[in-house]
This record gives sequence, C-alpha cells and structure tokens, in this order.
Amino acid sequence: MSILPENKPHASNTVPRNFFIWGDTMSGKSYLASKFPSSIVLSTDDNEATSGTRPSIPLKNVRDARGNLKTSVVDTLDKAILALDTETHTYKTVVIDVIEDVCTLIEQAICIENNVKSLADIQWGKGFAMFNSALAELVQNLKGLNMNVVYISRAGTKTENNVETPVPALKQKYYNVVNGNCDLVIRTQHLGKNYIRTATDIRKHYKASEIKDEHILNILKAIPGALVKETPQTNNKEEGK
Repeated sequence: MSILPENKPHASNTVPRNFFIWGDTMSGKSYLASKFPSSIVLSTDDNEATSGTRPSIPLKNVRDARGNLKTSVVDTLDKAILALDTETHTYKTVVIDVIEDVCTLIEQAICIENNVKSLADIQWGKGFAMFNSALAELVQNLKGLNMNVVYISRAGTKTENNVETPVPALKQKYYNVVNGNCDLVIRTQHLGKNYIRTATDIRKHYKASEIKDEHILNILKAIPGALVKETPQTNNKEEGK
C-alpha cells in the first residue's frame, strides 16, 4: 500500500486542541483548565493533590539517600504520556501545571545526572542541547496525543524603555517552543470581583459554526477574541429582488 495520500482537497481541522493559559496567582488559571473535559493533571504543585478536583500525577525529581537521582521527572513524564497514548482510559484532556516548573525540574534532573550545578557546567553546550531535546520531545509527544493539551504558566513581567509589560513567566526561548505548538493562548486576570479571560494569541480564525466539540465550543464562547464574529449568509435570491 502506498504511503501517499489521495490527491484531493480535505476539510481542515477547525477545533483547537492545544492551549496555553497564563496569569497571576489566583487569577483563575487552574479553574479554567478544570473546565476542559475529563482532565488529568501532570502537576508540579503539591496543592493539586489536596485542593484540586481532578486526578493528578505529581512531577518531581526523587533522590536516594546519597543524593543520586532515583526517579527523574523526565521518566515520569515519558511514562505518563506513553500510558495516555497506549492504554485504554477515559481522559480527554491533559493539563501541565505549571510548565515553567517542569522546565526547571528537567534542568535539575540533567544537572543531577551529570553532577553539575548548572547546564552551563556541562562541556561543549551539551547540557543545553540535552534540555532543548527533552523539552521539544515533551511538547511533540503531548501534541501527538489524541487529547486536548493545556499548559498553565504563571505571569511575569518584561521591561522595555522603562515600561513593564505582563508576560508568561516561562522563559521566552522555552515559550517559543511551547507556544509554537499551541492553537490558542489565553490570559487570565482577577480584577476586583471579576475574573477576566482574554485570547492573546490565536493560530487561526475559529468559527463557532465549525466547532463540533461542544465542550471546547462552550469554553471558547466565554473567552473574548477566541472566536471570530460570523455574519449571516446573504440570500442571493433576495439580493436579486
């Protein structure tokens, strides 16, 4: 059988599946993530086990009594994603909470395994190469799942011309890798008694009429900027009257 697809147009996938949610502490990031259907949380936050409402897998580097790496966060992530990809389950969404902590844990695992204090201490830039490879593989493996993927990030700031601007806390070079594989970036804010959600970056123009997944559609309807405004089709016959 040939590997080549049939040479004819096909309908594009109009349902966003990969999301990046960022905002200040207590701004509703995890709450919004909990609205995605049947989620499992890969969590760096111990609070998830006590105050979260969804099943979770803790992400951490575990050392033995000598300080050697007993369980690497990279191995835990690999096992979790493999299980979600190959085992029978009822989960529809995987949430990474929070992605910048995951990056820190990956760096830490590489440093412990190589008995150094920082990636820069590994000769010839191999430490950075190992990290970049691990992060890229993580993002691609998550994207390859037949599930919704939600990355959560805290808020940070950047300063340009003495003006501070809120940005995701994830380092820019890492954010480029993650965001480059996301369909929608959503900022959450808590202003007074109001919780505000805004689509800050979007891969394509999503139309409500084209999204058949009711769960995703209801989430997008509550986020200004996530859906384009549709105008009723004009009846050509009526125009001719």
